Amino acid sequence: MSTTQPQPMIQIKNLYKIFGPKDKSFLQAVKDGESKDDLLARTGHTLGLKDINLDVYPGEIFVIMGLSGSGKSTLIRHFNRLIDPSEGEIIVDGSDVMKLSDKELREFRRHKMSMVFQRFGLLPHKTVIDNVAYGLQIQGMEKAKRLDTAKSWIKTVGLEGYEAQYPSQLSGGQQQRVGLARALCTDAEILLMDEAFSALDPLIRSEMQDQLIELQEKLHKTIIFITHDLDEALRIGDRIAILRDGVVVQQDKPVDILLNPADDYVEAFVKDVNRARALTVETVMQPPVLRITAETLGEAISQMRKSSEDYGYVVNDDGYQGVITQETLEQVNKNDYHKEIPEDLLDDVPAVQSDALLEEVIPETLDSDHPLPVVDDNGDLQGHLSKSTLAEVLSDSTTNESTENNDATVEERLSDKGAA
Repeated sequence: MSTTQPQPMIQIKNLYKIFGPKDKSFLQAVKDGESKDDLLARTGHTLGLKDINLDVYPGEIFVIMGLSGSGKSTLIRHFNRLIDPSEGEIIVDGSDVMKLSDKELREFRRHKMSMVFQRFGLLPHKTVIDNVAYGLQIQGMEKAKRLDTAKSWIKTVGLEGYEAQYPSQLSGGQQQRVGLARALCTDAEILLMDEAFSALDPLIRSEMQDQLIELQEKLHKTIIFITHDLDEALRIGDRIAILRDGVVVQQDKPVDILLNPADDYVEAFVKDVNRARALTVETVMQPPVLRITAETLGEAISQMRKSSEDYGYVVNDDGYQGVITQETLEQVNKNDYHKEIPEDLLDDVPAVQSDALLEEVIPETLDSDHPLPVVDDNGDLQGHLSKSTLAEVLSDSTTNESTENNDATVEERLSDKGAA
């Protein structure tokens, strides 16, 4: 059954930004191919963004990443018009943001989008609860209601009991939780998060990433997340856009960024990523080699003989049961063909979840004589994961090495990855 693609929540169309008093005068030169450096040398104007086209869909975490100077923070400030473009369209939920009056723009910022900043942006003279409730105060909500709402969000981000504290009494991670609660408190559909976790220590940063993912599973906000860290982008992003010198060089799902970098620039980004910690089984599994759906031994033998495989995954109404080999079936006496497949004929090959990280399944892959069956949450067979597939995906090299059937080489490479 076909599913209809939802309408984008945000559309950025043909967006250009040139910094300088005569920006529009030099648009054509940029469109004709004048470089950022040449434009600056000739005119004193700086090219910020060039022909940006993005669609962001409802309920997704869309990550914009790049190095310093790539234009990512400039871009996110266009979404709520903290910066106006030199040319281009910004459509949010069907409305052209560029056509909003000053009053409409204020309402748009108060109700439609919330922003979480890198340096927390908390008001030092206000308590935690007053900081979290600040957006609701600006919206004009009466005090008792806004404090009650703020208290609920403080609990959601794990800071219950800290309502009366001041920002200076909190750790960096706690301050960022306050910033996140404040952004969520306004119930805006869209969250803009500009390097929101980059000022935090690595452990706290990881915890905040976990919390964002956990919250998103419940809230389904549309989130624009800016980062310079590819590991962070891969961990939280549904889709990623990579910027270089104000140009989008690749826009894809995390797995496609990792496995199919668009150019040398993106390839340099991804080469040091630990793929075992970034990719799930589902992203690299192959289709099941052979499903044995027979109820009797005779039917199983018939299915096996019609296949070129020498083993199959036995599946019944209760899901995956185990692996049976051609060798085992050929030893069955014909007088037993009418019997059900007994458990003692099945090899106990453990199934792995399709959403498991590759890092988690390396030990089972190494220990098994057969490719591992991949199942979903309901236990239904989805595919298989072999040592050779895993080694190929996790290899640092993209060359076609002839290791497909060299078990010793494959196991050595997987062991290295598992220990990394």
